[in-house]
Formats: sequence, structure tokens, C-alpha cells
Amino acid sequence: MREEEPEIDRLPIDLLAHIFGLISSFTDLAQASSVCKKWQVGVKQSLARRENLSFAGWKMDDDSAALLVGHAYSLRELEISRSRWGCQITDNGLYRISLAKCIGNLISISLWGLTGITDKGVVQLISRAISLQHLNIGGTFITDESLYAIANSCPQLKSIILWSCRHVTENGLLFLVNKCQKLESINVWGTRVPVDCFIGLLTISPALQIKPEAVLLNVGGAAMLPVV
Repeated sequence: MREEEPEIDRLPIDLLAHIFGLISSFTDLAQASSVCKKWQVGVKQSLARRENLSFAGWKMDDDSAALLVGHAYSLRELEISRSRWGCQITDNGLYRISLAKCIGNLISISLWGLTGITDKGVVQLISRAISLQHLNIGGTFITDESLYAIANSCPQLKSIILWSCRHVTENGLLFLVNKCQKLESINVWGTRVPVDCFIGLLTISPALQIKPEAVLLNVGGAAMLPVV
């Protein structure tokens, strides 16, 4: 007598993909993908439908991050931020992520606190993120080179967080604000830029919100923004 097929094996791929889309654990998804070929296809389809992907709270490396983003064809928001578990993303990882089909459609990217990346990786990623509207690159060691790439590649940019980016200069900020005419908000807390620079930024874009607001009170006073 033929053994009856388990009910879960009768589920169509679309329904499996919907179920896998409800799973937030990348470890569980990896395990599910290894069960059988049908489940593997279901996991891939679930990733392809995702519009946002966050690695916060997960220990990610270049291989795993690039693999997941590569399957997320519909992705609109990507968060690759440092977490307490550690995130081992490097310039090589950003380059591989930049090759994913979804990058040109991303409207939000967070690279907050990734100390293992440099201008090289950021430029490679950002140069392909032409639809980007929101960027958090605070807590990294980027320089003006990254700001120039952002300014030249992201005309739709509306907000950027440069929290504690201590290697950016007045020249980079002025270039960024001048080129990104849709920019509405910029967070510069902890940078080493002279506060008089912000008079120049507001001259270029009077409606620009410079955060935190307390820094504007120091214009004409202290020579540097407070560093924490």
C-alpha cells in the first residue's frame, strides 16, 4: 500500500512562499531551505517578495548578506546595521550586495555602525542605488569621497544620517547639499565640522533640517560640534 503524502508536501509553492515569508529568523529559513527542493524554491520565492530586509540582531557576514539580498528582487528597504551579535560586513560584501538586481530600486539603506567598511565599499554600493531617498551611514569611517558619490548618484535623497562620521569635512557637506536638491534632513551630530559651515548649508537650502537642532544654536560660538 502506497504511503500517503504528508499534507504539507501537498501545499502549492505560492502558499509555502507565503508561510516562509512570515518567518523572521534567517537560521530557520536556511534550515527550511535544506529540507527538500520544493521548500528551497518556496524560501527563494518568499525572499523575492520581501520589500524590506533587516539584519539587525543577526550575526551576518559577506556571504550570507549577499546571498539573501541577491534573492530579494522586490526589496525597497535594506538595513545592514551593527548589532550586539556583531556584523562582519566588509567592502567586499557591499560590492557583492551592489550587484543584486534590487539595488537600483532601494529607497532606504542603513549601514549604521559598520566599522569594517570604507569609502571603497560605500561608493560601489551607493553608485548603483539611484532611487535612494533615506541613508543612515552614521558611526562609520567614511570621508568626503563617499559624500561625493552619494551626491552624484542619489538625486532623490531626502534624509541622511552622518552621526559621528568624524572624517567628513565642510567641503563634502556643501557638495552634498548643493547636488541633492531634494534633501530635507541631515544629522551631523558628533562630526568635526566647524559650525559656521551650517550657515553655508542653509544658504544653499534654507528649508534644510539640520539635526540635532542644538547645533544651530552654536553658530558663531563654539568652533566644533560636540563630539561624544
